[in-house]
Amino acid sequence: MNWHTLTTAEQLEQIKMESSIKPQVIFKHSTRCSISSMSLNRLNREPDFPDADFHLLDLIANRNISQKIAEDFQVQHESPQVLVIKNGQCIYDESHNGIDMHEIAEQVSLS
Repeated sequence: MNWHTLTTAEQLEQIKMESSIKPQVIFKHSTRCSISSMSLNRLNREPDFPDADFHLLDLIANRNISQKIAEDFQVQHESPQVLVIKNGQCIYDESHNGIDMHEIAEQVSLS
């Protein structure tokens, strides 16, 4: 998986803009959580997915960005959590063991 590291509010604004061209996927990862590590490992075993850009947020190191994501996209903060962003809006979010690449791919392909 080709991850773009998300660390700033400016990058989050760029993700919103880019989502009108190509879906954007944000994975909020807690480096202190075994379920989060397991979810990340499952995603990393998948082949690169060119239909979306994938962004990885270490929410322990970037708690402020994690909170901004929850506010901007009107989703409850969870960890781990994956969001699919299209046209500046969160069209899908899932957490914990519900994180599945096949479901992410399906959401990305919806128009």
